[in-house]
Amino acid sequence: MSGTAALWWRNAVIYQVYIRSFADGNGDGVGDIAGIRSRLPYLKDLGVDAIWINPWYKSPMADHGYDVADFREIDPLFGTVAEAEQLIEEAHRHGIRVIPDIVPNHTSDQHAWFQAALAAGPGSPERERYIFRSGRGPDGSEPPNDWVSCFGGPAWTRLPDGEWYLHLFAPQQPDLNWQHPEVRTEFESILRFWFSRGVDGFRIDVAHGLIKHPELPDLPPRQEPAVLGPLVRREPADEQPRQHRDHPHWDRDEVHDIYRTWRRVADEFPGDRSFVAEAWADTTERLAAYVRKDGLHTAFNFDFLMSSWNPKDLRAVIENSLAMLGAVGAPATWVLSNHDVMRHPSRYGRKTVRRWVANERYEPEGPLDLELGTRRARAAALLMLALPGGAYVYQGEELGLTEVEDLPEAVLQDPVWERSGHTDRGRDGCRVPIPWSGPTAPFGFSPEGASAGPWLPQPADWAERSVEAQTGDETSMLELYRAALRLRREHPALGDGTLTWLEAPEGVLAFGRDPGFVCVVNLSAEAHPLPEHTSLLLSSTPVEEGLLAPDQAAWLAV
Repeated sequence: MSGTAALWWRNAVIYQVYIRSFADGNGDGVGDIAGIRSRLPYLKDLGVDAIWINPWYKSPMADHGYDVADFREIDPLFGTVAEAEQLIEEAHRHGIRVIPDIVPNHTSDQHAWFQAALAAGPGSPERERYIFRSGRGPDGSEPPNDWVSCFGGPAWTRLPDGEWYLHLFAPQQPDLNWQHPEVRTEFESILRFWFSRGVDGFRIDVAHGLIKHPELPDLPPRQEPAVLGPLVRREPADEQPRQHRDHPHWDRDEVHDIYRTWRRVADEFPGDRSFVAEAWADTTERLAAYVRKDGLHTAFNFDFLMSSWNPKDLRAVIENSLAMLGAVGAPATWVLSNHDVMRHPSRYGRKTVRRWVANERYEPEGPLDLELGTRRARAAALLMLALPGGAYVYQGEELGLTEVEDLPEAVLQDPVWERSGHTDRGRDGCRVPIPWSGPTAPFGFSPEGASAGPWLPQPADWAERSVEAQTGDETSMLELYRAALRLRREHPALGDGTLTWLEAPEGVLAFGRDPGFVCVVNLSAEAHPLPEHTSLLLSSTPVEEGLLAPDQAAWLAV
């Protein structure tokens, strides 16, 4: 392990809490802070180091909280600031750190600043905090440029006074003008507000956004639709190595000035406060720029999530990530699923698992083979948790939950569904409330006697995947995660550090970590003997006759 391994965020396994769908404490069918507090013992027993909580701020919920009306208030749907402070205190007593989301690219259209801008009119100082422009064409009836919303449709909305405002997401999410000093000062104040209440860091939503080209030019060729991320569909890119292209509103160099200031704010507080960036970048080199020593601490590694189930692809992603991030002294982070993408057992449970190309919504090929997807997901978990650096676990992945692909159209709530003209079902399938106990819905998600059912319906067969059903079953996904996280905490080779690739048969990944640890993953169609070892620490499925089966992983002591 490196000398910086004592910094918790270099090793941390962070559990993502999508608050609406984790646990409902008051019985209204929507998860809340009370629900999280009630499940802290479960999270401690699972063995995670921190929880990342999706937005809990006051919001009209046009995008389930990513449209923030007040960053210093908790939305009543979820609780109060006092309850948040209680959660932070109780989590700390359980040895769990708390990392809320921060959403700096945009606000809600109900935010006091935007309402003031609407009232003040064109040319006012209030409008300078956002991006307002006159339209093109003789009467200004055409948008100021050709930028496209991540949720579909144009990125501009015209007001009755004739001006247009920019929203790279929904119209209810106007983009802030990060060239304005008041915007920068306000967010530094917001960070201090929550740091002073004990949060241990922030996950930064759309960290690659914020800065726009001052002239707001049209998009260059091959950059339509304008997004780096999972939200929109595009024709697959060619297979040439990715090269950075100057984009008018994504991943601009000036954004790093903001994060250098944020790093100084975090350093004002004790306890190694940290940031993690949701930053989509063309290349790993561009991603590494976010985590230089004077910038943010970590960034999500989407290349790992987007990889195919192919040994060459996975090894290339791992090698490139470790090399590029290591060059700037940053740890890698690894993630398999989150609230914006199809759950990985459903991606892996197809005969063909293709590499997911940025700017393209993942479309699975063929029907789901649940047994195959589960077997590969178990192996992927051991691979992820053995790699150097930190890892993220999305709520429910420790239960082996799959994407709910058959939600009725009438219940879909993701704004992508409406903005796409009902051609893209959006992200609701990975956001269904998770099952805790009992034979029927809501499976312990809400308390007995709840006034409403879960905000999205749960599949009937989730009874067998609940926490209660899997606890104590050594063959379950939950007990695999518990065992892996326990070993990860105990074994001196795991967490931050380095790896060494080992010789292995074609289709098999094998690497060693000092002292005395080997991870081996068989992605081929044939069984292969385990490498020499002194003991089998853990395997994704039972090892028979010393052979590692296809889609199986093992941790070995050597």
